[in-house]
Amino acid sequence: MTAYRPGPIALAAAILIAIFLLMPLLAVVPISFTPARYLSMPRGSLSLVHYRELFENPDWAQSFFLSIRIGVVSSLAATTLATLFALGIWMFRPRFSAALVGFVLLPMIVPPVVSAMTLYFLLTALSQATGFVGYDTWLGVVLAHVVMIVPFAVVLILVALGQVDRRIDLAARGMGAGVVQRAFRIILPNIKFGLLTAALLSFVLSWEEIGVTLFITSVNAITLPRLMWSGVHDNIDPAIAAISVILIVVTTVILVARMIFAGPSQEKH
Repeated sequence: MTAYRPGPIALAAAILIAIFLLMPLLAVVPISFTPARYLSMPRGSLSLVHYRELFENPDWAQSFFLSIRIGVVSSLAATTLATLFALGIWMFRPRFSAALVGFVLLPMIVPPVVSAMTLYFLLTALSQATGFVGYDTWLGVVLAHVVMIVPFAVVLILVALGQVDRRIDLAARGMGAGVVQRAFRIILPNIKFGLLTAALLSFVLSWEEIGVTLFITSVNAITLPRLMWSGVHDNIDPAIAAISVILIVVTTVILVARMIFAGPSQEKH
């Protein structure tokens, strides 16, 4: 079977569309080299002063590592909860499974402002009971992020479970395997790529979350997106352009590496 190759017109159109979509991102690159103290295109000379500020100002490093910590913990917690829920729905088929799935997916439907206000009052109440999980704490941010990203992980895992042949589970049950054995030795190995995708998406959603984070943090739990938002909103700090360029480069490297390593494996199939 011959592979389809686009013609020159389709290829040119795709390149033009890609350039159009990437122009806003590419515009950040020259801005990051401006010597001015505000966001502007460089005039005459280039400067690395804003890149140096990223390493000299401890606030950027603290917010970066805090975002990493929150993203990892939120991703693990959300993926675990979503996996347990999806396995229960798939294995036991409860009578009101559709209603249960709809209830879990509510954070995807409810406006973010409503969710943010609800989580704000929840974490404020928790702050009165404990100082570890509450308003303006990193564990409080984790709790809020888990609530917001679990629905996305549930959808991905349910889709992965939908590709599993149920007869495999029935055969294991017929041979006397218990629920735990069926889950960990039969079902989960068959959806490992779905679990990995859910964990990765959960991390990305937690990493870039800003709407809810603005409501539940103040001065202690300052994530990287919140610090960037504060820089744009308060003083138009050009360091934001520098950190944006770094994030773009890191994302591009990861995507290119994935394409390089995924290419040979796809060819084998």
